Formats: sequence, C-alpha cells, structure tokens
Amino acid sequence: MANTTEKGYDSGTDSLDNVSQEVRFERPTGLKGLYYHPMTQVALIGFVCFMCPGLFNALNGLGAGGQVDNTTSANANAALYATFAFAAFFAGSINNVLGPRLTLLIGSTGYALYIGSYLAMNIHPNAGGFVIASGAILGICAGLLWTAQGSLMLAYPTESQKGRYIGVFWTIFNLGGVVGASVSLGQNFHSEANSVGNGTYIGFLVLTLIGVTIPLLMVNPNKMIRTDGTKVTSPRHPSWKTEIMGLAIALRKDPMIILLFPMFFASNWFYTWQFNEYNGALFNIRARSLNNLVYWMSQIVGSLAIGFLLDRQGLRRRVRAFLGWGVLLAMVFIVHIWAYFYQKNYTRESLPPDAVKMDINDHGYAGRIWLYIFCGFLDATWQTTAYWMMGAMSNDPAKLAYFTGFYKSLQSAGAAGVWRADAVKRPFMHIFISTWVLLVAGLIFMLPMIYLRVTDHTEEEETSPHAPADEVKA
Repeated sequence: MANTTEKGYDSGTDSLDNVSQEVRFERPTGLKGLYYHPMTQVALIGFVCFMCPGLFNALNGLGAGGQVDNTTSANANAALYATFAFAAFFAGSINNVLGPRLTLLIGSTGYALYIGSYLAMNIHPNAGGFVIASGAILGICAGLLWTAQGSLMLAYPTESQKGRYIGVFWTIFNLGGVVGASVSLGQNFHSEANSVGNGTYIGFLVLTLIGVTIPLLMVNPNKMIRTDGTKVTSPRHPSWKTEIMGLAIALRKDPMIILLFPMFFASNWFYTWQFNEYNGALFNIRARSLNNLVYWMSQIVGSLAIGFLLDRQGLRRRVRAFLGWGVLLAMVFIVHIWAYFYQKNYTRESLPPDAVKMDINDHGYAGRIWLYIFCGFLDATWQTTAYWMMGAMSNDPAKLAYFTGFYKSLQSAGAAGVWRADAVKRPFMHIFISTWVLLVAGLIFMLPMIYLRVTDHTEEEETSPHAPADEVKA
C-alpha cells in the first residue's frame, strides 16, 4: 500500500524516512470524478454555510436581527459568541473524533433554532429569553460547523489553489447573505416600519432547514484525492484524551500561530459597529435591507479579488502574503477614516427609538451606502486572508482543525465582548474606535508571522500533531 501521509502539492520531502513523496493516486473519472472533485466538495461546504451562517448573517446584517430594539439581539449575540468561543477552542478535537461530516450536520442545526426564535419573538413579544437561549445553543453549534468547514476547505486544495478555493467558498457562503437580504428587501421594500414581518423569518427558516441536510450528501474525506493526485490526510478518530493533548502539541509545535491571535480576535469585532451602530442606528428597514444586500454582494467581489491575488502564480508565496497584508492595511484605514466623518455626527442619545430614520431617497444616502459596500469588502478580504495564512502553515486536516478552532474561538471571544458592550449601551464612538484599534493591532502582530513563518512551500511532517511516530506509515 502507498504511504498514506502524502503531503500537499510540491511540499518537500518526508522528514521521517528521507524519501521524496512522489506517490500520486488516480482520481475517478466521469460523473463520479466530478462529484469527488475537491472543488465540488468545497462548493457543498459553501452551500451548507450559504443556508445556515449565510442567512444568519443576512438576518444580523439588518441590525437588531430585524427588530426595532437591539437589546435582545445584542444580548443573544453576546451569549452566542461566549459559548462559541468556548466550543470552538475544543471543536478541533471534537471534529477529529466525530469526523467532519457529522460535525457539520450537528453544527448546522443550531442556525435553524436561532432563526426560529426570532419568528417566535415576532409572534410572542415576551420571548426574548428564548432568543438569548437559542443564541447560546447556536454558539456551540457554530463552533463545530466552522471548525469542520475550515479544516476541509484548507485541506482539499493543493498549495497553489488555496486562495482560489477560499474565494469560491466565500462567494457561495455570502450568496446566502445576498439571497437573504434580497428576500428581506423584497418583502420590506414598501414598508415604512423599522422591523421585518413573519414572512421574512419563515423564508429564512425554510432555507436553513434545507442546509441542515447537505452534509449527508458529502464525500467522506478519507476518499478524497487532490487535483495533483495526492491523498488528503484523514484524521484517525483518536481518543478524547489524545485529542486534547494534541491541541497543546499543535500550539507547541507551531507557536507562530499565536501571532495571528490578535487578527483572529478582531475578525468579528467590527460587525457590531457595522450592523447595529451604523446600519441599525441610522436607516429604516427598507434602507437597512438594501444596505444589507450590497454588503454581502461586495463580500463576493472582495473574497474573489483577494483570493486571486493570494494565488497569483507569477509571484512567490511570501510576496503574495506581504501584498495581502498591504491590501488589508489600506482597506482598514480607508473604511475607518471615511466612517469617522459619519460617526462623529451622532450618538445613542441623539437617536431615540422613535426617531425618523434615513430612507433610500434621502439626501446623503448614496455616500453612506458606498461606505457599507467598502465595509463588506474589508470583511471578505480580512477573513479570506486569515484562512489563507493558516493554509500556508499546514496541509493536514487535523492540524488545520486545531488552527481554525483557535481562529473561531478567539474571533467569538472578541465578538461576545463587543456585543455585550453594545447591549449595555456603550457609546457608539467607543465601539468604533475600539474596532479601528484592534484591526490595526491584528495587522501589526501578523507582520512578523509572515516574515518568520510563511515560506514558498509547506515543508513539514503532514500528520496529525498527536500521532505517534509508529503510526506514520501504513
């Protein structure tokens, strides 16, 4: 039998037996070959996220989850991201024990419950406690879903394809936001109210329930072969004790991941200002719905553009990493300098709940919707680059499950803090400035990681960090 620890595309030699990894497996052909193609499977992962977190994002992007009062939504998000932070830290271990398909299936169910809770609140206004409890349950489910998603999305492509695959995933995922925002816009276009109706929530719920079934249709990762003929390393479903030890070993063997932690922490912090303090605070439901639509459309453009840059084969991978860093730096300052000139003109106190909010026909709306487009572009470039950086560090699904678990855990810890700050009515300007500062700090810490850790090819032992040496060969 061939050695089952093949590395990714052009990734060097085996450090254990000092022989070149030239083994290539024959990929299936015809319809089976299409179904088993890594891009097809990444697309299916994208559709899971299209139907579940994509529609969640569309709902959240309306500001206050489409409600008038943002307190319940902010507290639900604080509960969600607090449990998300805890669950995601261990989700890599859970994923490696249960397998990614089952992990995706369990993770997707929480989104249906959460969206259903908003429908319940629309019918029964005193159901705020149910929304918050659903948020806490969703946090656990989301930790599982995003860790399984990240490990597969980064393991299936060859090294030269990772930016492209991330871009395709992010495009399909954000089509969920686009579709959800389109549904909301269509149903609320003639509304002058500040909240959405039951039909919007019912439409979201039906689509989310469809997404829950998609993991059942996916190929088992241990049957996947990359486009260059190398076999995807399959986690061995070890014991829980071994997996928890592997979490610590992954940190010890690759401590440079710690330099990405500030970037991870900041990666959802900006949603609170964008969704609640800007979109939710300034606009009526029709304008919020339109803003939401163009926000998620711009995410598609942003993810494809940065993915193309990060995979550009005429440039060395280290050069592409530094170029990606430069794009993020420019976008952070463009967006936040622009936003500052709007934010300085309003506060929580100047916008009571019964205030007349900006409509799409009002003077000044054009500039504000363009800012929201740039906010969406920044989000997509930030998240895509974060995934690409992790993918540059390893090709092993088990190790990448740990990395994406760290990513989602720290991302969620930051989000829990800022959503709670919003719930207790911290000043808009405080949340805005904290967003700007954290994004810049994430870039500063990432720079030495790029210099010290990103190489032109991944040359490492591509086995699970917890695997004993005698398990390496088949």
